[in-house]
Amino acid sequence: MNNTIQEGWETIRFHGESPEVVDEEIATEFALTIVVNGDEFATMVCSPSDLQELVMGFLTAEGVIRFVEEVKDIAIDESMGFAYVELYKELDVVETDHSKRVIGSCCGKSRQFYFKSDVKTAKTITSKLQLSVEQCYVLMEKLQRQSDQFKRTGGVHNAALATIDDLLAIRTDIGRHNALDKIYGYILQKRVSLKDKLIVFSGRISSEVLLKISKIGTGIVLSKSAPTDMALKLATDLGITVIGFARGDKMNVYTHSYRILEANKANPV
Repeated sequence: MNNTIQEGWETIRFHGESPEVVDEEIATEFALTIVVNGDEFATMVCSPSDLQELVMGFLTAEGVIRFVEEVKDIAIDESMGFAYVELYKELDVVETDHSKRVIGSCCGKSRQFYFKSDVKTAKTITSKLQLSVEQCYVLMEKLQRQSDQFKRTGGVHNAALATIDDLLAIRTDIGRHNALDKIYGYILQKRVSLKDKLIVFSGRISSEVLLKISKIGTGIVLSKSAPTDMALKLATDLGITVIGFARGDKMNVYTHSYRILEANKANPV
């Protein structure tokens, strides 16, 4: 049985006004508490898959660690909902105090970050990777085609690490941010070079998602959904190309359009 899907949930489904009793497949919601060096650090609501990658990506995005080598051990107790992380270093107050808002600046422009960790870990991207509009369409179609859990439940998000020609790794979660953290964990553990990589994504591109992309270090995010205005302001500052509403043979390029080969036919933004 797939532990990310609850099978056999009795549901009344309507076609017009006609009811039908069916067994529905439901996305599993799972609480995972991360304990770092014996102290509770955070509790995440997620899908119970690829949990070690999730923990690794989350702790790196939060600025707790920078390299895989800083982690002595990660033990997952899925039955109790705990991830026990032992580091080779002690955490200081700054590293454990990750929930307070702060004002930071980046790229010479003052901007409000949500958390202290964003000031430490958000990166300006200088990637020279380019791809064609057709390659964007193909990558999104591949993500949609391979999204089995979404087709079955309609209740998850997908994130993929990709080259301009293919998807290298796909991770799924009920949380958009968690799916990206799993991809980040995969990149860290596999020591993947990001020089020729981009992120293909199913969810809305909020400012928090954009900051995740920045922390991961890719210069392009391709999504089937919409961005927010704050995400686009951050993307402009951080050098990230945001592509949204990639569906069928349509898409919108919002920032740093020079990475799309056909963009010179329009008026680049």
